[in-house]
Amino acid sequence: MKWRFLAALGVFAAALAVLAALAAQGGQRDVSLVVTNGLVVTMDGGRRVLANGAIAIAGADIVGIDTSEAIAGRFRGATVIDAGGHIVMPGLINTHTHAPMVLFRGLADDLALTEWLNKYIFPAEARMVSPEFVRAGTRLAALEMIRSGTTTYADMYYFEEEIARVTSDAGLRGVLGQTIIQFPVADAKTPADGLARAERFVNAFKDHPLITPAVAPHAMYTLDGPTLRAARDLALRLGVPTIIHLAESRDEVQTAQERFKTSPVAYLDSLGFLGPGVLAAHGVWVSDAEVALLKTRGVGVSHNPESNMKLASGTAPVPAYLRADVGIGLGTDGAASNNDLDMFEAMRIASLLHKLQSGDPRAVGAATALEMATIRGARALRMEKQIGSLETGKRADLIIVSTDAPRQVPMFDPVSHLVYVTHGDDVRTTIVNGRVLMRDGRVQTLNEAAVLKEAREWAVKVRAAVR
Repeated sequence: MKWRFLAALGVFAAALAVLAALAAQGGQRDVSLVVTNGLVVTMDGGRRVLANGAIAIAGADIVGIDTSEAIAGRFRGATVIDAGGHIVMPGLINTHTHAPMVLFRGLADDLALTEWLNKYIFPAEARMVSPEFVRAGTRLAALEMIRSGTTTYADMYYFEEEIARVTSDAGLRGVLGQTIIQFPVADAKTPADGLARAERFVNAFKDHPLITPAVAPHAMYTLDGPTLRAARDLALRLGVPTIIHLAESRDEVQTAQERFKTSPVAYLDSLGFLGPGVLAAHGVWVSDAEVALLKTRGVGVSHNPESNMKLASGTAPVPAYLRADVGIGLGTDGAASNNDLDMFEAMRIASLLHKLQSGDPRAVGAATALEMATIRGARALRMEKQIGSLETGKRADLIIVSTDAPRQVPMFDPVSHLVYVTHGDDVRTTIVNGRVLMRDGRVQTLNEAAVLKEAREWAVKVRAAVR
């Protein structure tokens, strides 16, 4: 009897232990990924910086952001990434580029935009652009972006369906515009062909979790009025963004004056083109009144300081855009005119350029430059409810930036460091939509050696074609 009583007590004690363990676990939620022990720069509405923060991710979404201790008490991650005290921040948003043009990197330098385009780039594209070229270039661009912390990019080019497939396979987020232009190009012999291709592209990718398809009429100087209106109408009918170059150079302004007796902004507005969902790349040569008009119309603007400087196109009135509260983000432009896709460099140059241009060291401070590369860029794309900051309910697009380099020491202000000190190659981990694309400097979604080999082979072909 005594043995049976002790046995029963043992079973009862074991049951209590199991129940206690289950109760302890009951306070935790199983999630796919936890990033912990980081200096978390959230870019949320309060611009919180968590000294020892963590982020819980379930699938594609952020489900918790708090101190590491608080997250550990609420969530149990199938995978845990220890940020090791490094900076955790939103992934960077490149609001304007032409991804495949990395294969033209350094092909023609130290030229004005019109000469660069007409004498070198347009002829090179006529000889080289094909689906195979576009795929190889986009793979190289995706590798560069993943390595340097860009998680979302806006693109305009040809064979955009190929760009979309490579972007998706690499795990990046893209707002991708099928280009429409007046003269024959590799994927469309006429503007009508371009419009038809754009419609097919949008319909093929409109429900994709990573790809936002767009219609991309090239510019007011490379398209006639009816085609510009048709492109905008197509985007409105399909409910997708419109991407266009706008007021990039003095030559564009002169063309608008000669043809239409008005400015590029006023001309597009006269067509009924400007409105919510339009992303205007560059916006350099605009008046204060036109800045106000772009704000009223709900147009987003992409500022590309490095490309504008390199092509001597001018300096966009970014302080005026900021004062007017225009949705303005940063872009690199294509690597043929930059010559890289490093958004940390874009932040630094944007801040320094406008200090010099305005004579005001506070014109574009570090915090504002960082906003332009994250939450303001998301707003320019009308995606601020999904990306651009680290907040519960948003997509899990984030990066971990190492602070181990000698130039990172000492660090008094992480925001200052991200803008004035950090380089793209300081990024150690890149996560998009909850998927780890690079961890501890090792890219997971692309075969780096194969991508570089392919790009070098294409470089030989490009050199031979443009001699």
